[in-house]
Amino acid sequence: MPFSRSIKIAPSILAADFANFGAECRAIEAEGADWVHVDVMDGHFVPNLTFGPAMCAALRPHIKGVMDVHLMIAPVDPYLEAFAAAGADIITAHVEAGPHIHRTLQAIRALGKKPGVALNPGTPVEAVAELLDMVDMVCVMTVNPGFGGQSLIESQLTKIERLHAMIGDRPVHIEADGGITLATAPVVARAGADVLVAGSAVFKGGTASSPAAYGVNIKAIRAAAEAAAH
Repeated sequence: MPFSRSIKIAPSILAADFANFGAECRAIEAEGADWVHVDVMDGHFVPNLTFGPAMCAALRPHIKGVMDVHLMIAPVDPYLEAFAAAGADIITAHVEAGPHIHRTLQAIRALGKKPGVALNPGTPVEAVAELLDMVDMVCVMTVNPGFGGQSLIESQLTKIERLHAMIGDRPVHIEADGGITLATAPVVARAGADVLVAGSAVFKGGTASSPAAYGVNIKAIRAAAEAAAH
């Protein structure tokens, strides 16, 4: 997974057909998805409950590329080893999820995975200032975490811009997660994001057995973002 600031589209399987996840993962990759984004929620850190390590392990054989696992759980440290064993390539933990995010990121790296750190909308970008030399990605939540289908919080665009400046020439991705559509992809890319997590905007109009719409959606989002990117 060599580093590149090219635009990457990471469909969130939270918007996929829950009864057909394996086929959905294969379909979005075949239709041009760069990464597969897996939203892990615990009903405690966020008000929703989704997947655990067993689901990630079941998905892994169906994903040829990058499995991007976003842990919206607290505490997070006791589960890192299980998600690493399940085949995650990137494991992202929230800076707000525990008292020792530096230690959490060290643990992810020690497990042989790429560490990411996520920022909720109410958390200032300065919260990751001391972490930028030890992560592969910063995920800026452009909605409040917990549910798909929300509208992008525009104040987060300034956060992405400031983060882009802070990162400088470090090989660190900026992921925008939440409210990414054909209309908002250009503004987050212009601000400096290079990984775009999109759910319903990718999956609308298609199915795993008839996925052509997925490809149309991914191509359109990518083109809109690339036209506006740094």
